[in-house]
Amino acid sequence: MNSVQTPAELRAWRAAHPAALGLVPTMGFLHEGHLSLVRRAKAENALVAASIFANPAQFNNPADLAAYPRDIPRDLALLAGAGCDLVFLPEPADMYPPGFDTWVIPGAIAAPLEGEHRPGHFRGVATVVLKLFNLFDAQRAYFGQKDAQQLAVIRSMARDLDLPTAVIGCPTLREADGLAMSSRNSRLSAVERSAAAVLYRALSAARRAWLAGEADAEALRATMRATLAEEPLARTEYVSVAHPDSLLELERAMPGAVLSMAVNIGRTRLIDNIVLEAAGVIPPPGGIQSTAPGQPNPDNRALS
Repeated sequence: MNSVQTPAELRAWRAAHPAALGLVPTMGFLHEGHLSLVRRAKAENALVAASIFANPAQFNNPADLAAYPRDIPRDLALLAGAGCDLVFLPEPADMYPPGFDTWVIPGAIAAPLEGEHRPGHFRGVATVVLKLFNLFDAQRAYFGQKDAQQLAVIRSMARDLDLPTAVIGCPTLREADGLAMSSRNSRLSAVERSAAAVLYRALSAARRAWLAGEADAEALRATMRATLAEEPLARTEYVSVAHPDSLLELERAMPGAVLSMAVNIGRTRLIDNIVLEAAGVIPPPGGIQSTAPGQPNPDNRALS
């Protein structure tokens, strides 16, 4: 496995390795969810590359960036074991050199939910992803469904800017108790880690109500809030039942609606989501949640 730091080094590697490439952008401190993206990229492309970059432009809280977990040697070993061919390890100055002053401003899809609670977050996400797409010239890029709004923002950008890279949404991987795998989970104490399972319990409670016939979106939100309220360590930022294309709040739930939430457990902010199935469809097992907003086929190109 090769590693490079600068955009010039990356372009040189890509020029010497022009085969079809699958890209897995990450912020590091990898877990099985990341590695599942690498393995899928490996299966669908001649080459697979990953980036490790804790992008400062998408952190609206400097303390959150400072606390983000990092372990580059461990990450490199995991990527090598998963079959990664190249890792891009830029420093902030490599991605945002002196005088950098051009940003991607996402549209309405970025305004609610995370956009409301983390001002400027998606500007940073969209800008760095566009830079990565341009640098890697990848045929496909792989993102987890856990960050559902991020995936929707990237798909919208790829469509609107006619980017050739296909944006592939992949299932959320979960721990045995349903907690979505996330690098942030490492910041939870043992007690907080146990409490964090409440997010998936709340989402699952709303899903069960939906499958039992409850279509009133506010009733589903109330179900999620009530379940979260049972956990003393949980502080709810928002719960949502949103349209799969716009992520605007619904009055009546529908198949494909995105149930999502942001919850603070101690000092750690966690997000999670599931997508409502059509009536009569058996929910997926607790370990996996697949489809992305507006994308019943996760292999569609970036045309959502």
